[in-house]
Amino acid sequence: MAAPSHAKPNEALTVALRDAAAALGFAACGIAGVDAIPEAAARLREWLESGAHGEMGWMEAREHHRAGPAALWPEARSVIMLGMSYAPREDPLRLGGEGDIARISTYAQGQDYHDIVKKALKALARWLIDRAGGDVKVFVDTAPVMEKPLAEAAGLGWQGKHTNLVSREHGSWLFLGAIMTTLELPADGPSRGGCGSCDACQRACPTDAFPAPYRLDARRCISYLTIEHKGPIPREYRAAIGNRIYGCDDCLAVCPWNKFAKSASANRAFAARAELAAPEIADLLALDDAAFRQIFAGSPIKRIGRDRMVRNALIAAGNGGKAAIVPRVVALLADPSAVVRGAAVWALGRLDPVARDRARAAHRALEQDADVLAEWDAG
Repeated sequence: MAAPSHAKPNEALTVALRDAAAALGFAACGIAGVDAIPEAAARLREWLESGAHGEMGWMEAREHHRAGPAALWPEARSVIMLGMSYAPREDPLRLGGEGDIARISTYAQGQDYHDIVKKALKALARWLIDRAGGDVKVFVDTAPVMEKPLAEAAGLGWQGKHTNLVSREHGSWLFLGAIMTTLELPADGPSRGGCGSCDACQRACPTDAFPAPYRLDARRCISYLTIEHKGPIPREYRAAIGNRIYGCDDCLAVCPWNKFAKSASANRAFAARAELAAPEIADLLALDDAAFRQIFAGSPIKRIGRDRMVRNALIAAGNGGKAAIVPRVVALLADPSAVVRGAAVWALGRLDPVARDRARAAHRALEQDADVLAEWDAG
């Protein structure tokens, strides 16, 4: 008679699942139950009611689906949370003092992570179906899934004071993805660890976007302002943006847990493209729509469009550009895009106030956009 087995249901399957995930490039894999984040809905409602989500109306539009996995897919029984490391080879803060060079967030310097992570998720989902059956759905970032609370519940790490996931092994550098399944899989339980008294991420934020530990006001966040925000960047944050033209790594880069993270350069897809690692601001100011699409093809940056990119580059130019860049800024005073024209007025005033005064009469007389007129009148 065989000895009784003390193995958990599907334990052998989860061991094989982790091995399959690792083979596909995932650095972390954990399992959570569909009821693992009961407090998420109330926290989300409080955050939305405060208005801290800014213009991200999609957060509010599908709030009910974000309450938990079962709200999005009632048939789901388990959530497999996965993390893919994008730990940078070089210091993301190294270009902070380079006035003519633009800074792009580490995650956006290579291929679009949505495509890479989703491809691997689909491959792992197919493996799971072939091995154990059931139905699955895969999610990467754009779906109404609370990835970070679920990743914490699945043992991948914990949400740090910067509200991003922190891992003992990978620091603050994990792309997250989820596979929901109708299979009942043993949950891993939440990760051990925490931030303790460390507040390095909060102190590093150039725009004071953290009103309290573990709370983010997106309206002040440089990532939000340069990516999600469609209109003129509020004047009060422009100087603090410095030369950041897409996202901000500061709160992530100073996390002490990063010292345990190994560079993800082995994953060639996440390696920085030469033209995105340290682009010149002057070149970005010369972009038309066709050139923008060509340069940022295959990059997550493509979704903000040419106008927002040039707007961001103008803010960077005003914060540290040299005199040689002035003619390109002047040319943008007549750009078809109002958000570009307004940023050009501000940048020119910072770079060459005399040139701004000379240009004011001719350009203001032709201007019909209220925001651009306000820039001319701001002095």
